[in-house]
Amino acid sequence: MSSDPGATADVPPPPGPQLFQLVLLRRMADHQPGLVEDALRELGSDKSEMREANRRWQAMVRSPRARGSLARYRSLLGPPEERRRQRIGDLECDALRWPVPLWPDLRFEVLAAPGGQVWNEWLVRAPGAAGPALRTLGDLRPWSCTVDEVARAFAPATPMEGSAPTRWRLAFTAPAPATGEVRRVSAEFTWGLLQRLPET
Repeated sequence: MSSDPGATADVPPPPGPQLFQLVLLRRMADHQPGLVEDALRELGSDKSEMREANRRWQAMVRSPRARGSLARYRSLLGPPEERRRQRIGDLECDALRWPVPLWPDLRFEVLAAPGGQVWNEWLVRAPGAAGPALRTLGDLRPWSCTVDEVARAFAPATPMEGSAPTRWRLAFTAPAPATGEVRRVSAEFTWGLLQRLPET
């Protein structure tokens, strides 16, 4: 681990899966800095390494010689743990999933068109893993549930544009835990994982 925040340029990049987890955390740090600090300690990394991982990721994305999104994920994460055909409305796509050690009950899922164009990239519940019981706003704790789980639990929910790429908002009504009073909220997600619940 580098102890000098300014010495990241000479630090060799971490292995692909580690680098990618740091990229995920960099996007979440704006909403949940405490949880991100805990996750960095678990990974044996620090904030400077997280920033450097994100810099490398952005360079990969913006390079004129950049690979397509799907090839980029394959190069970092290796072969997917699971690949299956999935229908969304009238369209078919490939759903590819990789494990994410920080969240063992989740998988990183990429939905790609048959030609390789990526439609969606987010964290989902792993097959066979039990998701949380979502009944009230008190059950919606940061990093505890995914956007699709919240949408199903509190249907009908309205998807809304997020504040940046890889971020989503979801508007819905749900009862408060103590009073049962139904409230309207707009939950914020990063990479498909719940971050916070500011009221609308």
